[in-house]
Amino acid sequence: QVQLVESGGGSVQSGGSLRLSCAASGYSGFTFSMYSVAWFRQAPGKQREGVAAIERDGGTSVADSVQGRFTISRDNAKNTLYLQMNSLKPEDTAMYFCAARVGRLGGWSRLNRDTYNNWGQGTQVTVSS
Repeated sequence: QVQLVESGGGSVQSGGSLRLSCAASGYSGFTFSMYSVAWFRQAPGKQREGVAAIERDGGTSVADSVQGRFTISRDNAKNTLYLQMNSLKPEDTAMYFCAARVGRLGGWSRLNRDTYNNWGQGTQVTVSS
């Protein structure tokens, strides 16, 4: 079991930037580098959707809707996952969640919410026009 705590959300104007962080922790022996991790988001009335994922070996997947604007990265020494969000649009407004699963994933499953069994509580991102 791993605990995930997101931070960095807030309110910005269209075209602005935010950097989300997700701090991971666990019981003795926890090794963040063994986990594949991802960012998801959920807007009111919509299903939770995958935004970006990064595997233990650094392989990434990014949703088409944020390609070229969002960058996912991880710092295993700090047990932290990041999401750099640039050129934000009002349609990016959502609650953003961090998710994790131990081990490697197939490319097709990286942005599938059913793949992950550890979730944070989320951080709100609001983009105004």
